[in-house]
Amino acid sequence: MNEDKKRSQDIKPVVIEVGDGAAIPSRGDRGLVSAWKLSFFFAVATLAYLLIFRPTPYVRLIKFLPDGILVTFQVTIFSILLAIVIGLLTGLGRISRNKVINLVASTYVEIVRGVPLLVQLFYIYYALGQFVKVPDMVAAVVAMSFCYGAYMGEVFRAGILSISHGQTEAARSLGFNRWQTMYYVILPQAWRTILPPVGNEFIALLKDTSLVSILAVSDLLRRGREFASESFLYFETYTLVALIYLIITLILSKLVSIMEERLSRHVTR
Repeated sequence: MNEDKKRSQDIKPVVIEVGDGAAIPSRGDRGLVSAWKLSFFFAVATLAYLLIFRPTPYVRLIKFLPDGILVTFQVTIFSILLAIVIGLLTGLGRISRNKVINLVASTYVEIVRGVPLLVQLFYIYYALGQFVKVPDMVAAVVAMSFCYGAYMGEVFRAGILSISHGQTEAARSLGFNRWQTMYYVILPQAWRTILPPVGNEFIALLKDTSLVSILAVSDLLRRGREFASESFLYFETYTLVALIYLIITLILSKLVSIMEERLSRHVTR
């Protein structure tokens, strides 16, 4: 009986991480060969091969896409910044003792998580059009921010709850009120935990910006569709678009990995 109990204590829980976007390279991927390095080499080598040995139509195509890449980054950056603000407010609302605020924040999260992102984009885009005329770019940013704000809210909630309650008690004993405790004590510590998941959401949002092409926003995918509809080179167009998305997400995942590593060093100190 004791051996069984000891054996059960020795078994460590397995954490299964499932997320969207490219996998973040871990410390175990530092070897000469890793999934990230193979994927990156494959994408860059394929792109170089197509541009060097098959310049027609790939060189003409890649000259057609930079405007779309720029719009994709603009939508991603503006959306993630606004989503962080919405997520922070939502996360604070989710842990609020005020039942009304908590209920509003929780309802917002449940609704957003229960409706497909594409449906939300369509609904928000046309709902905004009922009240005010806004540029397509603004509508796309608002829609993406509203959707990802709910996911960010869960990230902030988990990050804040990960801080020991003793930190709150210590701050209150020093005379801090609730908001000062949150602003000066809890959030600076929680940010170390929150930052890596925010990086994952950033990568996932970048991929999902391909959905805004249906809202007439000239992102990377829409520019590719415009080229394909003119040239009827659908296979070549979407091959290059996929490679560009893959290279961008792999680079971002590496940057997030570096950021996580530096944060862990800072925490260790």
